Order: sequence, then structure tokens, then C-alpha cells
Amino acid sequence: MHVFHGPSSHTPAHHCRCHIPAMSGFSMPHKTLLADGIRVGTVMRIRGVCPTRFYVNLLCGEEPGSEAALHFNPRLDESSVVFNSLEHGAWGREERGPGIPFQRGQPFDVLLITTDEGFKVVVGDLEYHHFRHRMPPTRVRAVEVGGDLQLELVKIF
Repeated sequence: MHVFHGPSSHTPAHHCRCHIPAMSGFSMPHKTLLADGIRVGTVMRIRGVCPTRFYVNLLCGEEPGSEAALHFNPRLDESSVVFNSLEHGAWGREERGPGIPFQRGQPFDVLLITTDEGFKVVVGDLEYHHFRHRMPPTRVRAVEVGGDLQLELVKIF
């Protein structure tokens, strides 16, 4: 397990623990590179505080405009959580989770768990949504977190 400190938005590791102190001036979006990709059983943990909106993208490449196996986008200002994928330059059919399990300005803890069928999203202690795979999870090469948030932790195990 590796611990990364500093303003770099690129952390080259598969099994990593990235501590990002709140209010530290880190650039957003924050990107964690996954040289070995992800597989069934991979868990991604994201912790922070969100005033309005944030997103987590599981990207299939490092370059801008890369396909996204998962776009997870809580929108507190709209009281919704949007799930989607970006393939061949086009967004797929948007899914919305049931209700909004986040509170403006309150800490959150999200787990994205890769299963055979898709990505299971757990918020706090409750399973929130299961987004079915639209492309193989083995294509994922980076986790990108951005938006209006204070990011405290990104951990992949």
C-alpha cells in the first residue's frame, strides 16, 4: 500500500491510499491511475464533503475525453444522483438512484464495489444502487474525482 502526499493529480499505483487533506489547494479533478485496471472484487473508497455537486468517473484512458465505464454524479442542488457511461464519444442512457443519500456540507463515504454484474454503490452503510456493466471493467485505467467538494480520501483495494 502506498501513501501519496502533495499537489500532483496523478498517482501511479493500483493498490494505493491517497490522503488529500481538506482545504489543501489540491487541483481538481484528482486522478488516480490504475496501471493494472480493475477486476471483480476491486473496491474504491471516496470520502469527502460536498456543498453542491461532485462526480466520480471510472475512465478507460488517461487522456481527456476518454470513455467512462461509470460516471457517478451526486447533484445535491437537484436532489438526484446520476449514473451513466460514455462510450464512443456518446453518453448512454442515464440512470438515477433512489432519493439522495447525501446532505449538503456533511461528510460522505462512498464505496464503489466491482461485481460480476456491475458496480455496487454503497453510501455510508447502505447499498444505494447497482449500475450494470456496459463495458468490461478491465478497461478501466483511472479513477477521477472532481466537482465542488473537499476530497479527503481516495483508496483502491
